[in-house]
Amino acid sequence: MQFSFSDEQRTFQASMRTFLEHECTPHHVRALWDTDTGRSTERWSRLAELGLLGALVPERHGGLGMDETDLVLLLEETGRAALPEPVLDTAAVGVPLLAGVESSPLADGWLRRVPEGAAILAVGHRANAFVADAHVADVLLMQHEDELHAVPRAGAVLERQPCNDPSRRLFRVTWSPASDTRLARGASGRRLLTAALDRGALAAAAELLGVGQQLVDLAVRYATQREQFGRPIGSFQAVKHMLANVAVRLEFARPVVYRAAFSVARDIATRATDVSHAKVAAAEAAAQAARVALQVHGAMGYTWEVDLHIWMKRAWALALAWGSTAWHRDRVARVVLDGATDD
Repeated sequence: MQFSFSDEQRTFQASMRTFLEHECTPHHVRALWDTDTGRSTERWSRLAELGLLGALVPERHGGLGMDETDLVLLLEETGRAALPEPVLDTAAVGVPLLAGVESSPLADGWLRRVPEGAAILAVGHRANAFVADAHVADVLLMQHEDELHAVPRAGAVLERQPCNDPSRRLFRVTWSPASDTRLARGASGRRLLTAALDRGALAAAAELLGVGQQLVDLAVRYATQREQFGRPIGSFQAVKHMLANVAVRLEFARPVVYRAAFSVARDIATRATDVSHAKVAAAEAAAQAARVALQVHGAMGYTWEVDLHIWMKRAWALALAWGSTAWHRDRVARVVLDGATDD
């Protein structure tokens, strides 16, 4: 199989990178840490205008009608920029959940608002202990056993939880399922919720690629500026080898993530295994990038003033989102070693 991205897909990715380089700098990220929501409504509107939020929304609902092979490149850029806004839960997971609900005016109504930037979706799934961005969500898509519910924020009680990433807002959500909030149940509900897990893990893996790449870029930049013994530390063989090893690890992880995006978009039988492989590969590559970047920066890397920790903490947080590395590794092992059916 020959697989490559089109010129249009790469152009969209380049446009997203240019936008985020100007509109989501470390200064912008830090400025939101002490605000009530930690989110920028202006940037959310701009992301809607660029088409990111409606990328997976069907055209009949006002979206672009794209699939995960388009979105994966854009999520790589949101990870590279450490974007705090909830693109992952809204655009990558919430939208396909609503689009997959059969004959539901409630789901259709929310779906039409997303491309305009008029709706933020939060997703409560068994794979995650807490719900991200529940405080700014207009509707919470919550799992209750094999049921999927659309719960208005006013219909839930939120309890903020600590997180090592200052940009990440996590909440324990207390709510009561009701017939008027239920979107799907039984086999349909299980199918939607299983797909949501795979989409969430894929999106986290894509963002981890961007996070890892930014960590390498920061380390390389620092290594060319910091001098010891009258020479940039990047000229030392040991530093070169560490950075090269991370670069190779990221390059090996990238096609694995792209393959998983293809599997999700086409609903291929090996989707679950492909996604778990991608999450493991991307999370481990980003973790190694964080370790090496910190080693290159030395003691400076531990300080609050250095931007390195923005991406280090994002790497650690995303590694646990939508299934830990250990959980996904076990999922792959059940298929590869035990001959279990891919689920």
